[in-house]
Amino acid sequence: MHIEMAHENDEERHFRRCFERVAKEDMEVSPAELMGIMNDILKKYPGLKTDGFSIESCRSMVAIMDSDSTGKLGLHEFKYLWKNILRWQGIYVDCDADCSGVISSRELPGAFKAAGFPLNDQLYKMIIRRYSDEHGDMDFDNFIACLVRLDAMCRAFKTLDQGNSGSIELDIKEWLQLTMYS
Repeated sequence: MHIEMAHENDEERHFRRCFERVAKEDMEVSPAELMGIMNDILKKYPGLKTDGFSIESCRSMVAIMDSDSTGKLGLHEFKYLWKNILRWQGIYVDCDADCSGVISSRELPGAFKAAGFPLNDQLYKMIIRRYSDEHGDMDFDNFIACLVRLDAMCRAFKTLDQGNSGSIELDIKEWLQLTMYS
C-alpha cells in the first residue's frame, strides 16, 4: 500500500515510503518489527556497545509511544520515536568522550543534559542503578530505553499539568494507567 500526501515535502515522502516497507500491510510497527529494525541498524554501527534490542525492550518502547493503545506504532508515533532515536544516537556518540562505545557514569550527566533532561542527583543515581551495568556504564540500547521512558514520562506530566504548576494529582486508576502500560 502506497499513500501519497500532497502537503508532504520530499523528506516526509521518503520517510512515509520507508515506513510503509517496514510496517507491512497493517501499516503499524509491532514490537518484533521494531526489534528487527533496531538490531539491523546496530549492525551498521559496530562502535556502539550493546547487547542488542530485546523483544522486551521493544515492547516497552512501543507501549510508551503507543498513544492509541493498539500495541503497535502508527506512522506518527513511529516518526516521533525514530527522530528521537537518531538525535539520541548522535548525543550518545558525542558524549562517549573516551570512545569506549558506552556512556560511563561520568559521561552520563552531559548526555542527559544534551538530550534535554538535566536530572537531580537522586534521579540520576536511580537511573544509573536501573539502566547501567555494575560499573555505571550504559550501553546504547539501555541509553535509548532510558531516554524513551524519560521523554514519555515528561510529556505525560506536562499533559496532566494543565495549569503549568509543576505538580499533578492522580487517583490510583490514573496512576496505574500511566505506569503499567509504559
